[in-house]
Amino acid sequence: MDLDEARERARLDWRAGAIFRPVRTGNAFEETVERLLQAIKLGVFGHGDRLPAERELAARLGVSRETLREALRTLQQAGCVEPRRGRYGGTFVTYRMPAPDVADLRRAARDLGGALEDALTYRQVLEVGAAEAAARRELTADQRAHLESRLADLEDAPSEQYRQLDSRFHLAIGELTGSPTLAAAIAEARMRLNDLLNAIPMLDRNIEHAAEQHRAMARAILTGDGDAARRATEEHLAATAALLRAFLA
Repeated sequence: MDLDEARERARLDWRAGAIFRPVRTGNAFEETVERLLQAIKLGVFGHGDRLPAERELAARLGVSRETLREALRTLQQAGCVEPRRGRYGGTFVTYRMPAPDVADLRRAARDLGGALEDALTYRQVLEVGAAEAAARRELTADQRAHLESRLADLEDAPSEQYRQLDSRFHLAIGELTGSPTLAAAIAEARMRLNDLLNAIPMLDRNIEHAAEQHRAMARAILTGDGDAARRATEEHLAATAALLRAFLA
């Protein structure tokens, strides 16, 4: 493996380990499409990013390259990706997240129906536990730098990229637990709520509060304070749920 391949493998490990895991159902095509959409809609790969090489994705997902190509063709037809030829070619993300809209928020809430409170509770239990678990681990220098980088990206995010970079920050905490199962569950829980969270209007005061909470979460994890990580994450998720309910009232 040459240096460029090693760097690409390391990047994929960090950015998509929770999502690009082996397909385990009999519906390989459908689940492959689902995994790719998760990676795109959660911002693991944003607009203009090149997806990993087919051979790498197929190996990660445990599917044939033909199944992967069929899934990519489906996403191309949906306007989410496009293939490009040439030396710097590959499959590139073309999906753009819709602008926040209260009507979309209420529509997504109706689609979830009675499962909304269940989804919020499930997310809170997973992410609070993950933050505490990450704080209690002995993190490597690369792991610490990764979390700091995700936080910096979020704090510098333009409004149209904020929600996706917020997803990246939360997914990074799941990865730092060292539990692929927990990290995958966090990605799936976030996906259940993704349309709702993305539709919440961007309020300056709310973004300021969220930034303080994100810093507190990262600081607690980096200093190894599990109790503080739990408290900061509980506060942050409770605030998000409260804002969501306010717009749905």
